[in-house]
Amino acid sequence: MDEPRAMRRETGAPAVRTAVGVVGICLAAVASWSSTLLVVRGQVVPGWGVSAVLLGLAVVLRWGLHRVGGTARSRWVRIGSRVLIGVAVFGTVWGAVDDLVSDARYFVLRPVGPGGCTAVVRETSFLVIGNGEAYAVGRTGLALGAAGSWTVDDGYRPVAGGTYTLDWGPGGGLLQVRGTSTDPVVHGGLTDIDCG
Repeated sequence: MDEPRAMRRETGAPAVRTAVGVVGICLAAVASWSSTLLVVRGQVVPGWGVSAVLLGLAVVLRWGLHRVGGTARSRWVRIGSRVLIGVAVFGTVWGAVDDLVSDARYFVLRPVGPGGCTAVVRETSFLVIGNGEAYAVGRTGLALGAAGSWTVDDGYRPVAGGTYTLDWGPGGGLLQVRGTSTDPVVHGGLTDIDCG
């Protein structure tokens, strides 16, 4: 009776190790190419930062589980893992370079809305265009995509400049971004902040 159980445990363990590694690497790849961000203790971690952490954890965990188990993985799993790692690394580097080149700045807006809903803004400026995205961040601290965006003339940053309003109601918030008379908002400007 004990032998079949032990054999099942041995054959199941490599599959678990493979699944843990592949799922972690997949999450890192998705985070690196999506509009994800995380708020931890009032600080914003951009999607490329989330991806870098997930990728590092997945690789270390997979390496550790592989050393403990010492089993060989199939050729397709190795190839697939390498491709996913490449996609995640490229997406992470791309996101970091984009933030650097566009001088991205992140803002956690106050006050917080009903149920802990928080508005987070990413503003960038490149050449003569300013762009912004607003995110609705719930209690988990995770935003899986932008709630809205805007474009401003001459690289102006409305949130950094204080030319915005954030009003909360029972159903969520409304972020209104205004430019100036010389640097108007040319696209967007109103964003519903809904964490529901």
